[in-house]
Amino acid sequence: MALLYLIRHGQAAGGWTEDPDPGLAEEGHAQARAMAAAIGPKGPFGLVASPLRRTRLTAAALESTWGIPAGVDPRVGEIPSPDGPEGELANRGAWLARVMSTTWDDPGLAPGLTDWRRGVIEALGEVGEDTVVVSHFVVINAAVGAATGDQRVMVFRPGYCSVTVLDNDGGGLRLVELGGQSATLVR
Repeated sequence: MALLYLIRHGQAAGGWTEDPDPGLAEEGHAQARAMAAAIGPKGPFGLVASPLRRTRLTAAALESTWGIPAGVDPRVGEIPSPDGPEGELANRGAWLARVMSTTWDDPGLAPGLTDWRRGVIEALGEVGEDTVVVSHFVVINAAVGAATGDQRVMVFRPGYCSVTVLDNDGGGLRLVELGGQSATLVR
């Protein structure tokens, strides 16, 4: 059994409808440092991040604390929008709001999204040691939904740098503790 510490990235410098790959806002850097100060003494653990800048910059706080590099796994990257990361940014917010209001078993959901979710769950199930995974809002929701049998795309609202703990005993996911929540808006 491995414990998985799923950490949502710190506050981004730009919204999902403004920048396909923003870094962190100053507040996001402060959130990452506070998260590393809280988790740092428990580790070091394995460390994995999504390939996007905001997760890599959040993981950098733990890289510095533990003196280890984060691995990068694209399977725990942001939910793919229909136009791709460089697509029509203005349409992404409305699209994501629709997706988050549905369920994974909704027949109207794009087949690529169920494949993406399967990849997230497989990536987390393959982890063999206690590991911090710095990722995204929908990734964490997909994992919690799989762990609890909840088919909703949005199960809860993980706050910036919140820590949700799962275990992957036998490859299946089990919820240990939900992270802190916020009133995150899709923008």
